[in-house]
Amino acid sequence: MEFAIEVTDIWKKFRLYNDRAPTLKEKVLFTKRSKHEDLWVLKGVNLCVEKGKTIGLIGQNGSGKSTLLKLMTRIIYPDQGGIRVRGKVSSLLELGAGFHPDFSGMENIYMNAAIFGLTKKEIDGKIDEIISFSELEEFIDSPVRTYSSGMYMRLAFSIAINVEPDILLIDEILAVGDENFQKKCFNKMKSFKSRGTTIVIVSHGLGSLEMLCDEIAWLHEGTLVRRGIPAEVVGEYRAIMSGEENQRVEAENHQQEERVSEEGNGENLVSTQGGNGKRWGDGSVEIVDVVILDHLGQRKFTFECGESCVIEMHCNKHRPVASLVFGIAIYRRDDLWCYGTNTFIDRHTVDVEGLDEEIIVRVSIDKLNLMEGEYYLNVATHDEYASPYDYQTNRVRFSIYSNIKDSGVCRLEHQWSII
Repeated sequence: MEFAIEVTDIWKKFRLYNDRAPTLKEKVLFTKRSKHEDLWVLKGVNLCVEKGKTIGLIGQNGSGKSTLLKLMTRIIYPDQGGIRVRGKVSSLLELGAGFHPDFSGMENIYMNAAIFGLTKKEIDGKIDEIISFSELEEFIDSPVRTYSSGMYMRLAFSIAINVEPDILLIDEILAVGDENFQKKCFNKMKSFKSRGTTIVIVSHGLGSLEMLCDEIAWLHEGTLVRRGIPAEVVGEYRAIMSGEENQRVEAENHQQEERVSEEGNGENLVSTQGGNGKRWGDGSVEIVDVVILDHLGQRKFTFECGESCVIEMHCNKHRPVASLVFGIAIYRRDDLWCYGTNTFIDRHTVDVEGLDEEIIVRVSIDKLNLMEGEYYLNVATHDEYASPYDYQTNRVRFSIYSNIKDSGVCRLEHQWSII
């Protein structure tokens, strides 16, 4: 087995100064002021990439992915360990790296390609292809300081791929382009892969990495915690991330609960507003708590698409009412109304005479078939004529994740049949 890249027991630290002396005078007078701490961003990482393979690096921000790529390109060097790279390397690590803002796009092509090791004659032979792929024919003689971030990225990517490297290293830069150009870049990388180019790519676009990569390596706080088949590693990573997302959303919901509890006590709730939600009604039947439960009956705020859940409302009836309707509505984070229903719509009659002062209402959902994203829940109590007792918007936030990347608002149950 021939390796294009061998990373052996790599350790890398950066020095963080708490109070660095800005002048030589202060440095002399206050010698003890320059206190610092060492931040180890990579801790004993071992990673070998077989020639012709495509490997993706995933992990949270600050896990060491970009630092590892910079070490592979020899932009920076490790404090311990070694890296061996076999073949011509082309890299896209930072937007506009190697570009001079006052030079034109044409001048920057020659300068940047020369940095990658191409001669002027080789660049002359590729210049038309570089400009054509970048789609910047109209702006190629303009200074790059007038370019948008997307135009920067197009030009940088066009140069990098036309170097015809043995090894291509790509950071999250591809997320800058528009959708059509991203597809164009993705197809180009697939053609590189078919030609046997070794590719190491960092991205938060897990779906794209699953389709492109032969393997996924997961970095966490500077260590390599998992490496293997893309679907397996990405699935495990998503599960861990959903747990952390659950804690974040839970904290937001806790703040919302505190706000709602301060507004209640059966008083008139008309035009009450706070946080990110609104609340109104006469308070006859007050909603004091709303929780979302998983199939085990545990509070949860992050669900996989298709997972079952129970929405539970805890209410207090402060005064007699002639009729009572309980309702829910689900909105996407961008205020798109995804679904709404209530006991009146579902013809579930509420016996107001038989209810105690404390009421628990449960809505069981067998499959929460919403697309991946963030959502919030509106809840309401009102009479049969929709006069509100307690209406609360943005009452509970929750998020949906999915390993399947279909599109739209919801996932419909379906089967394919090809004859």
